[in-house]
Amino acid sequence: MSATLELLKELIRRESVTPCDGGCQDLLAGRLHNLDFIDERLDFEDTQNLWLRRGRQAPLFVFLGHTDVVPPGPIAAWQSPPFEPTIRDGKLYGRGAADMKGGIAAFVTAVERFIAEHPEHKGSIAILLTSDEEGIATNGVVKVVEVLQQRQEKIDWCLVGEPSSDKNIGDVIRVGRRGSLCAKLTVFGIQGHVAYPELAENPIHALAPALKELTEEVWDQGNAFFPPTRLQVSNISGGTGAENIIPGHVELQFNLRFCTELDEHLIRSHTEAILDRHGFKYDLQWRLSGNPFLTSHGELIAATHAAIETVCGFETKDDTGGGTSDGRFIAPTGAQVIELGPLNASIHKVNEHIGLDELETLTRIYQQILVRLLA
Repeated sequence: MSATLELLKELIRRESVTPCDGGCQDLLAGRLHNLDFIDERLDFEDTQNLWLRRGRQAPLFVFLGHTDVVPPGPIAAWQSPPFEPTIRDGKLYGRGAADMKGGIAAFVTAVERFIAEHPEHKGSIAILLTSDEEGIATNGVVKVVEVLQQRQEKIDWCLVGEPSSDKNIGDVIRVGRRGSLCAKLTVFGIQGHVAYPELAENPIHALAPALKELTEEVWDQGNAFFPPTRLQVSNISGGTGAENIIPGHVELQFNLRFCTELDEHLIRSHTEAILDRHGFKYDLQWRLSGNPFLTSHGELIAATHAAIETVCGFETKDDTGGGTSDGRFIAPTGAQVIELGPLNASIHKVNEHIGLDELETLTRIYQQILVRLLA
């Protein structure tokens, strides 16, 4: 049984529902200590962060991952316990197998193999782990990056082990991500009896035409790397539950996944201009989850393409789809950032899994990337 598989099984056994780490980082720190990695704990509030670094010279290559997982959901729906790694039909099942303990296990063992063959490698290798990626991500990588910048530790290349692959390991790499801007809108009216609408103001009626305009707005046309920006409503609530009362207010939550054609300030001002035209009283609160980022070229992309060609025998596809990742906190430092990891078909689902052959392929790709950049 491969070292990558054994390590992944150990990680899955550690129940680490966000923001809990479950002892995963201690396991990995102890494992890499014998390879001259210096481990540093950079914990903030309830979030555990681990910075492991080998070497002090540039360039600095960083593997980035998160040890937290989403809740397993209904346990009865799982064919085997979510935190008991189980092999069936050539696949390993367990929460976090693909997102993203599989990626972590693969890059840790890839590092071990690489150092065994190249103990005097160029530059430095680091591994950054957090337990706050599946949650609100306020005390994880974003805080660690602030510490690194204060110490002038510059990351040159960062590979995020998130599940990027589609049909086969390595067929897609993420070279960027859209930004994510969240909003909570409250529209105020006057509560009253439905039989006397002239004595009330229905905030749902007032909101409806504005909401139609917002959802139909053409924010931009996208570009060569990103699709057009879109607004999506995620939650809406209003009313008392009684069928004969006009509500006094209605609340709406929405999100915009935006490309590099826009920025937060343009979106906010344009949204508020649309709402103001409709003349109702409202409160609007914004939360920026992350700005868009893009690595369109560079040594990291070239090395990754070459590594996938060597291991898998095909040309990978550069893509910017999907949700957000912690790469959004690394990219603004000037680092080249990509995401490459397991298949994403089962992530966040019951019976999450990774193929045993996929796990070994991913480990070999990571090792080849290190060879091309640091050997």
